[in-house]
Amino acid sequence: MASLNEIIRSSDLVHRAYDFAKRAHAGQKRKNGEPYFNHPLAAAESIAEWGLDEPTIAAALLHDAAEDTRYTIQDIRTEFGEEVAFLVDGVTKIGKVRYHGVEAKVENLRKFILYLSQDIRVILVKLSDRLNNMKTLYALHPQKQKRIALETMEIYAPLAYRLGMQKLSGELEDLAFPYLYPQEYKWLIEHVKERFEERERYSKRV
Repeated sequence: MASLNEIIRSSDLVHRAYDFAKRAHAGQKRKNGEPYFNHPLAAAESIAEWGLDEPTIAAALLHDAAEDTRYTIQDIRTEFGEEVAFLVDGVTKIGKVRYHGVEAKVENLRKFILYLSQDIRVILVKLSDRLNNMKTLYALHPQKQKRIALETMEIYAPLAYRLGMQKLSGELEDLAFPYLYPQEYKWLIEHVKERFEERERYSKRV
């Protein structure tokens, strides 16, 4: 499977999306201080690893351009065509859905997100976006950390599982767990570390 760098070099569409996103996010920083462009780049890397097509990789690179820069969906449609614009617009709409912790509405919200997307690739771009956001969640305010972690645990991890992406589902749950259950996480890390070191010593003796 080709890496993102190889795809950028070989695909005119992805190469143009890369350059467009880099220009669009120039000078922007994330909460953790790194260049904002690192985020869509990481999302696109995940999409490439999952083996999706070039329009989806381009959409991952552009998924925040219409919301966080001076560019619009129409600009993306003009530059990259209807398919890429449709995917970016879908991700933007899903990003406006907020989970407020009412458990009875979780299943309906999952269905709503699937209905809203109209194309499974929209969900996959959103999952790649959420995966990278979870990896940098430490930079946000604690209240926002908990809301996003709960949303990830209750909605996005189950969605990934339903799509057959068990590894991604588990990774999202693992990333959310410390923010939702900090005391349990601390206990787990301390005890698992001790047991792992014991097993490692035992293995070396054997």
